[in-house]
Amino acid sequence: MKKILNKIIFASFAIATLVACADLDTEPQGRNITSEQKERVYAQNPDMVAASVTGITNMFSVYMNITGEDHDDFGFASIMLALDTRGQDMVSPAIGYNWFRTSLEWRDCTYKSAISSMHWGTIYNQIYAANQVTALIDTATTNAQLQYYLAQALAIRAFDYFNLAQLYQFTYKGHETLPCVPVITEANANAVAAEGCELSTVGEVYTQITKDINKAIELLTKSGIKRSDKRYVDLSVAYGLRARINLVMENWTAAAADAQWVIDNSGATPYSIAEMKRPAFINIQDHSWLWGILIEETDRVVTSAIVNFPSHMGSLNYGYASVGAWRWCSKKLYNAIPTTDVRKNWFLDENLQSPNLTEEEQSFLSSKNTGNNPIQPYTQVKYAAYNNEVYTATNACDIPLMRIEEIYLILAEAQAMGGNPAQGAATLQAFVQAYRDPSYTCSATTATDVQNAVWLQRRIELWGEGLSWYDLKRLQKAVDRRGCGFPESAIFNIEGTDKRMNYQIPENEIEGNAKLSEEANVDASVSNPDPLPSSEQ
Repeated sequence: MKKILNKIIFASFAIATLVACADLDTEPQGRNITSEQKERVYAQNPDMVAASVTGITNMFSVYMNITGEDHDDFGFASIMLALDTRGQDMVSPAIGYNWFRTSLEWRDCTYKSAISSMHWGTIYNQIYAANQVTALIDTATTNAQLQYYLAQALAIRAFDYFNLAQLYQFTYKGHETLPCVPVITEANANAVAAEGCELSTVGEVYTQITKDINKAIELLTKSGIKRSDKRYVDLSVAYGLRARINLVMENWTAAAADAQWVIDNSGATPYSIAEMKRPAFINIQDHSWLWGILIEETDRVVTSAIVNFPSHMGSLNYGYASVGAWRWCSKKLYNAIPTTDVRKNWFLDENLQSPNLTEEEQSFLSSKNTGNNPIQPYTQVKYAAYNNEVYTATNACDIPLMRIEEIYLILAEAQAMGGNPAQGAATLQAFVQAYRDPSYTCSATTATDVQNAVWLQRRIELWGEGLSWYDLKRLQKAVDRRGCGFPESAIFNIEGTDKRMNYQIPENEIEGNAKLSEEANVDASVSNPDPLPSSEQ
């Protein structure tokens, strides 16, 4: 894989140049334009900012933007898939068609990891785009449209730094003083371009995250503008993001309050049991979705046919998965799902059957039980093919970033860990009984037991949605793949406190950032793990 060329220092220089020279910062005569004058022009011509805001959302699904050649490079969904592949609940084969094999086999632990570079570049590119918007709009603006646009940039920047913090360092609580990632905003872009940027601590990164998301909520509240579609952030998404952040920071009461606000005010409702008896999760307009990646048939990731999320994930459409790089549920997790739970049929059983499938869909999958890379038991059929068209090559499926179901699970955990385990258990039981398994009971009585019960429900409910790795990190759970059905080259038991749980800052960033050094910021003792010997698998 080629090295990434868009190092922080270069990209920051581009932003600094844009901020210094673009649009309205100076008049031809050289006089500086005041913030008030700029705001007046932007208010009269909102499309000047609207295009930049749409550009930020478009970066969630950019075609081969980092590597220019690799078929696992299609924006944020690439990160989602890589992280689930690195965990313990999603199994895939160690074959050439599996472009995420590096993550599967944990060959991504050193600072030379191409996967780490891809994560780093994908997220920082979006931060750069957000910074271009935050540089143009005064945070004190009273213009409703500009308040809305600024809120979009701030919320997504908070989301981006939240992802980075969880990828490149241990969880917040107890690690606040550890070095994390560089924080680059419109305030320091010029300095970063000239001098580089040192690592902020975990605590400092979360200070920026909370500052951004709090301001976004304030601005969205003041603006009152309704988003045009769910690719944009509204108040429910912003509160949902803050609920996630507070959960990681162990601000339990605040997390519960934010989650409750979303449940009470978003208008979103969970998928019903009846709706979950068919493959789904491809339409951003679905009533359970709060936020998602909007994909159009004309998008380059779609016209490529195979460089997209459904290609690598989908069992029922054309792509890498359906020609052998299947994604299936861990045997351990599958066995933990009761037969009364509608979600068990999101996966084929031992006989490669699921009652959720039409005769045509079942016949198609049964035909794949041949050759060198046959379909496997527990293969996922959670995700539908586009327009439910079997083996379609039009992979224009939307991708979920946040669903209301997650918010119910945040509420239950936060209630329990905030001092009321009985309330948390009741919230969890009511949710699962109403929407997934009428026979479910939560017998947990301690806060930790309720938290673990929620974690199991998160592993089932959010399977394949890019969140499982972050749960492993914040709960400091081991990645235990023994008895799960992984290929022999990918069976590990990695403790949650192992340094390899953190991605290393990429080599090209260290080379391009004058304020970073290999000795200071990369633990040279970290290496890719060897799989467990057969006697321990």
